[in-house]
Amino acid sequence: MKSSANRGGADSWADRLLAPGRGLLLAWWALAEAAVVLALTAAGLLLGAGLGCYLLRPSFDGLRRVATTARDRAERWGGVAIPAPYRALPPPRAGLRGRIQEGRALLDDPATLRDLWWSMTDPYVGAALASAPAALIGYGAFGAFVQPFVWRPIERAGGSNWYTAVHVHSTATALAAAAVGLALIAAGLLVGPPVLRLHARWTALLLAPSRSARLHQRVTHLADTRAEAVDTRAAELRRIERDLHDGAQARLVAVGMSLGNAEQLIGADPEAARELVVLAREASSKALEEMRNLVRGIHPPVLADRGIADAVRALALDALLDVEARAQLAGRPTAPIESAAYFAVSELLANAAKHSGASRVDVVIGHRDGTLTVEVGDDGRGGADPALGTGLRGVGRRLAAFDGTLTVASPPGGPTTILLEIPCVLSSQKTSSSCGTAWSAP
Repeated sequence: MKSSANRGGADSWADRLLAPGRGLLLAWWALAEAAVVLALTAAGLLLGAGLGCYLLRPSFDGLRRVATTARDRAERWGGVAIPAPYRALPPPRAGLRGRIQEGRALLDDPATLRDLWWSMTDPYVGAALASAPAALIGYGAFGAFVQPFVWRPIERAGGSNWYTAVHVHSTATALAAAAVGLALIAAGLLVGPPVLRLHARWTALLLAPSRSARLHQRVTHLADTRAEAVDTRAAELRRIERDLHDGAQARLVAVGMSLGNAEQLIGADPEAARELVVLAREASSKALEEMRNLVRGIHPPVLADRGIADAVRALALDALLDVEARAQLAGRPTAPIESAAYFAVSELLANAAKHSGASRVDVVIGHRDGTLTVEVGDDGRGGADPALGTGLRGVGRRLAAFDGTLTVASPPGGPTTILLEIPCVLSSQKTSSSCGTAWSAP
């Protein structure tokens, strides 16, 4: 998910104009947090009567939805990504015992306690912080646009009229108050984006997973990806075995039979024996070609010899679409990561040719901040969704084995941009000849 927050450089005027309203929305959202706290309090008070066991799960679900929305806004408006730290709940069970089991699992989750602490403190600290830019603008608007018109009636009525440190009792002081008000409006606009970023860091301080939760997530993720990697490798071995059995092995058996028949006919019918030898030679050539294709599918020689940049270049030359690719690498990733990236790009190019209706594909390979990045974009009809097909899910599983991620941006009507990111370091070897160059294949 891309954030609208400016993570570096100056904030845009759009961010400054939107920030006060976003801050007010965050402040009002604190009411939902307070409502969830009241629901949880009611559930806790009713635990003794047994009814609280049935209210506990819906209340905690509401708390998690509220906290998830806060994490999403912290990333979109404040530029701070906060991963969800929740553990998986046990399978649901019917009856009061099942409700008690669910409640115990929720209370044993460290993320639940962090959510509770956040929901009790954010309505005060977070709401005050988020509403500060709007408060400055509102108070500034009062000084700039209201004080010039109300100071005379107040003065005639004998009242005392102060605006900040300005005693407004004349035209000159009213103009001074207006100037202070305009300054406050400008300050509210200027501090809006930084305040949202500060609020996002405050939210992350309370809602981000603890160290133990991160370790638990890491162990769970590694267990899942290892299981998927083992399943994928087993499926790949079965495919290789099937291809060898049905392809090259069958042809080699035919070669042996042809040579055996030729051996029996060589004395009685040399011409027939020669024809059998020719057939055997043709079958052996086809078997060799199938073996080469099979080996190429396991690990292409160009990938091992020249690296990911030239391997993707070879894919571009063989693609059915107009493919332009650019690579800028200061070295080579490890062989397993190169292989994962190569086959991921191969799958994405095949998907673009078969499903997207695209005429052009751009592939950009780079490395920044310790991460290999591959961006694949096409001008097709869009609508790509990992949940709707096995291709993108397979690419995601392949990358997950290396802690990699797959990000898809494909609105209906296109274009589609898919970003692959794999944490890795590059070797100190020289870059291949294709790094830093561009190529295209018709």
